[in-house]
Order: sequence, then C-alpha cells, then structure tokens
Amino acid sequence: MVSIDGNIVSLREAASWAPGSWQQRPHTQQPVYADANELEHALLQLNQLPPLVTSWEILALKGLLAEAAEGKRFLLQAGDCAERFDDCSSPLISNRLKVMLQMSLVLVHGLKLPIVRVGRFAGQYAKPRSTDTETRDGIDLPSYRGDLINAPAFNAEARRADPQRLVRGHAYSAMTMNFVRALIDGGFADLHHPEYWDLGWVEHSPLQEEYRAMVESIGNSLRFMETLAGNSIGSFQRVDFYTSHEALVLHYEQPLTRQVPRQPGWFNLSTHFPWIGMRTAALDGAHVEYFRGIRNPVAIKIGPSVTPDQLLRLADVLDPDREPGRLTLIHRMGAAKIESALPPLLDAVKAAGRQPLWCCDPMHGNTETVGNGVKTRRFENIRGELDRAFDVHRAAGTRLGGVHLELTGENVTECMGGARDLLETDLGRAYKSQVDPRLNYEQSLELAMLIVRKRAGTP
Repeated sequence: MVSIDGNIVSLREAASWAPGSWQQRPHTQQPVYADANELEHALLQLNQLPPLVTSWEILALKGLLAEAAEGKRFLLQAGDCAERFDDCSSPLISNRLKVMLQMSLVLVHGLKLPIVRVGRFAGQYAKPRSTDTETRDGIDLPSYRGDLINAPAFNAEARRADPQRLVRGHAYSAMTMNFVRALIDGGFADLHHPEYWDLGWVEHSPLQEEYRAMVESIGNSLRFMETLAGNSIGSFQRVDFYTSHEALVLHYEQPLTRQVPRQPGWFNLSTHFPWIGMRTAALDGAHVEYFRGIRNPVAIKIGPSVTPDQLLRLADVLDPDREPGRLTLIHRMGAAKIESALPPLLDAVKAAGRQPLWCCDPMHGNTETVGNGVKTRRFENIRGELDRAFDVHRAAGTRLGGVHLELTGENVTECMGGARDLLETDLGRAYKSQVDPRLNYEQSLELAMLIVRKRAGTP
C-alpha cells in the first residue's frame, strides 16, 4: 500500500484495475444490446456528462458509515424497489423524502444517535431478473429489467434493450438529486418544523398519536436549547442525504467512474453508495471485479446460501486494506432462516477481526406470490426478521448498525399486515409497483418504532 495525501491506495489495484476491466470477467444480469454502434454512441454521451455526486461527498459518507459500524450512528437506507422514469415528479420525490425524514425523526428520538440517511433513489432504475425472458399467451419476450434497460409494456419494441435509456437514466437521476438537494437546502428538513413533513393521510394512521407526541417533544426540546443558547441553532435546519443504488448495469457505471483532482484512485460518481446484489456476487465475476477498484463505500447483499468462506473471500477482495467505512454487509435471510443462517457468518467475520457495518434487509427474503399471482410481503415476516436480527447480533457479540428497506410515500397496498392489517383482498386496491412490493407510510413508521424498542430493550 501507498499513502497519497493521507489516502491509502493498494499498489496492486492501481496497477491492474481499470473501469472497464470487468468486461474480461464472466458477467450476468447484463442486457443484450443488438446494435454495438448504438451502445457505443450512448456510452460516449455518458462519458461527456457531468457527474451526479462528488468525491468529497463520497468520502464524507464513508466516514459516517465507519462511525455507524462503531455504534456511534445508525444507517437508514430506504426507497423504491425500482424507480420509474415516469415517477420523477415533485409530489412523489417529496413524499418519499418525507417518509425517510419521519422515520429518521423516530430513530433519532428513540436511539439518541445521529442517523445516516441514504436513499434508494436517483439511480435505482434497474433490477435483476430470475429469467431472461417472459412468456404470455405463447409469446416469448425479454424480461422487463427496469427503465434503465427497457419498458414494462409487453411488446417487442418496449422490451428491446435501448442504450439511449442509459443516457435518460442519468438525466432523471440528475433531476431527482437536484430536487432533493433544493428541498433540503431550502429548509424542507428543518427540525424546527417537523409537522411540515406529514403526509396527507397520516391522520388515518393508528400510530399518529405516538408520532405526534414525539414531534411535540422534539420541538419543545429544540426550543429549550435555543432559549439557553440565546439564538437559533442553524444546524437543525438541514440534514444530509446520500444516494445509493444497485450498480447492476456495468455499462452505465463505467463511463461515470472517473478520477478527480487531488484524490488518488477512481470514484463511481453516479452514486455515493453502490451495492452488489446476491445474483451478481460471484467472486470471479464482473461485478466484484468492478467494485474492488472504486473508492466509494460499497455494500454486498448476503443471503442464506452464502457460506462463511465465501463471505470472507469476498471481504478480502472488496476490502483488502480493512478501511473503516468501506464495507457494509446487508443480510437478507428471510424470517424463517435468519436464526440459523446468520450466526455462522457473524462468527466468521468477527473471528477474522473485521468490523464491517452490518445492516438488515428484511424485505427480499420474505417475498411471496399469493393466489392471484401478485407478489407481496407479509408485514409480520418483515417485522419478524428485523426483530430476530437484533437478537442474533446481540447473541453473537456483534452490532446491527442499519436497516435497508423498500418503501414509498404513496398510500399503496402492496405488503399485507401492518397497523391497519391489510389483507390479500386489499392488494388490488392500490398496488402500483412494477417489480417488488413496498412498505407504505404506516408500515414504514411502525418498523422505525420497532427498531427503537429493540435497541432500547423494550417489548
């Protein structure tokens, strides 16, 4: 290793890695583009476009994640399962932001810890698929892989992998980030007025009184502190928000992976915090090759099929220098498997002397298809996995430092159960997701309150 201006860089990586070296490795879940010239033109366009985030934001987040791994902060990573280009609108973006702000308010109040807020937005436009094709009425077409690749309509033109969608994805990500930053800088997240964050239908939630009492308590505490200080506390007028997405489509990530002045190495400037999904985590695969060379904090999803040896080898490749804040491990086991599958991984990582940030994704291991063919998740299983995750970490002597959720600010009915006990018959009332079912506002708030109670040791 060498140190450049206090930054540690691996000589091996500097010598052998390049943003396009992933193309020499086996790659899965990548779209097949019929026209190589069309793809090359789109990539040249992307290469000329401005970055979406900055290196100093990325390094700041890495520092915060390091503190979360030490128990000094808690990570809230949440947002849509897959963004849609059509959803790049002010009401949808602001409602999503409101949900995350309200959840973080609950967590700050209950945990007495600063919250690291990371959205699954401004780039979450692609999703892995179980099969390459979809068949309806005897017709075979490519699967819908997210708006970054193709469209959901079931016809040949819509399902064609269109390279220009990569350029459009950059544009919609930029518009989303611009609006989020404008809201935050304009005082949208001002703790002096958390009542402004209410969604229109919060009054119908059974949790409203508990939440409103929390809001009032925070407001009173803030006014008391400012009375003692004799002036307004400006740092409570804004919060930091960071972006994340599954860096699935490597043709999109490569042109946005760049070197910057006065910093060694390469940064993925399409997002602050990319992650690798379970389907693309092969040790010799393209995604691991790509991720090992970027300086961003990175995460990897791990499921019940991952062995301790596999996980340690991945950690050695992705974080060879054991850099604080570099590696987050997001376990997604399912409520029925977490108590048997997670402890061996915790024990192995702990025995290896590593201290990653452990995060629980209670969503993806609990997806099921009900009688009418609709995908859903039962809130009791989501809650159950998160509840058991705290217990398993406590028993292993490790720390659960974050949660990873798929949610929306819309009044959807996609996950069964929760405060109003949504039933299978309710799913058709407001099911809007094109891919995976998301928590609605009430269910998200209920999970935030569960986290507070579990960390406090109360039932």
